[in-house]
Amino acid sequence: MSEPSDVIDAAPPPPAPETPPPARRSVTARATLAGTVVSLLLIVAIVLGSRLLRDFDSALLPYAVATVFLAFGVAYRYTVWVSAPGARRLFKKGFGSFFSAENFRKAPTAVPKMIATYLGFQKFLGARSRPRWIAHQLMFWGCLLAAAITFPLTWGWFTFTADSGAGPGYDMRIWGFKILGFDALSVLGWLMFHGLDIAAVLVIPGASYFLYRRMKDRGAMTGQRFAYDLLPLICLIVISVTGLLLTFSSIFLHGGGYEFLAILHMVSVVFTLIYIPFGKFFHIVQRPAAVGMQLFKYTTRDDEQVFVCKRCAEPIDTAPYVENLRGTMKDLKLDFDAFVEYCPRCKRLLRGSVYLAHVKKGFN
Repeated sequence: MSEPSDVIDAAPPPPAPETPPPARRSVTARATLAGTVVSLLLIVAIVLGSRLLRDFDSALLPYAVATVFLAFGVAYRYTVWVSAPGARRLFKKGFGSFFSAENFRKAPTAVPKMIATYLGFQKFLGARSRPRWIAHQLMFWGCLLAAAITFPLTWGWFTFTADSGAGPGYDMRIWGFKILGFDALSVLGWLMFHGLDIAAVLVIPGASYFLYRRMKDRGAMTGQRFAYDLLPLICLIVISVTGLLLTFSSIFLHGGGYEFLAILHMVSVVFTLIYIPFGKFFHIVQRPAAVGMQLFKYTTRDDEQVFVCKRCAEPIDTAPYVENLRGTMKDLKLDFDAFVEYCPRCKRLLRGSVYLAHVKKGFN
């Protein structure tokens, strides 16, 4: 009978911990470096923009810390996203077209037009569903208004100061410089102090529509995930509702329950800001690259560069765009890049023919 020490010696050594391949490690290192640099730059901008923290409101410190984490997360995930072959090609072509002097000479009004229609008013959504477009517009402009107010205030860049102790006059200052003065009791003053309430009124119906649709629409329910699809909408609604309740408490309840609502509002905002880079709202950061790709298609659209379908001879898109798509599929090691030479209708017919010939053979 063997001694215990012999059994231990004879046992195979424990497996070594798996280490990520060098390529993956280099992407992670680059992403971490990019996130660190961007977050440090934001901290420096906060300190300088608030005049060495003289205009910084310490009560807003949790929001400022959350924006630093947001900056790190956005830079980290964007670097990882751009490292993928398909995204890297989209990034290079998109921003290459966006900052191309030749494209500006060829179509000087194309960039502002596409920013307005593709980023601002998102006409491509209107072609799918008008209610979805309206709801998306409400969310988009509400969130944009809230961000334009909240971020500068949080960083101490944007301040309101009373011009006197007795009167209702206020001065709006940016980086310490007076921009305008206004009466707090005027229409302009009301709009200034209730901008976040207006943003909340826009966001609530838009987010509620998408939340209702994801609970009722079978197509939306099929592939949705709670953390990815539902949680962002719930967070937006909670932020908006608690923000409105803060105003309601200060006006009608004489501050009753204000502290609890302020903490709940702060927690929901901080959580959402940190969550943005890792959830569905990251597409907000990705969208400008898609605008550049639309510009790439627009500036190469002339008669001799239109690519036609090999089956029905209908125009598909510009030849450079089709070639770029073929290159992306090769980068991803997809062996059916020749499929890009067919229009969407012919692709469906070809897939159906292959399905009947090989999968449903004998069941025509």
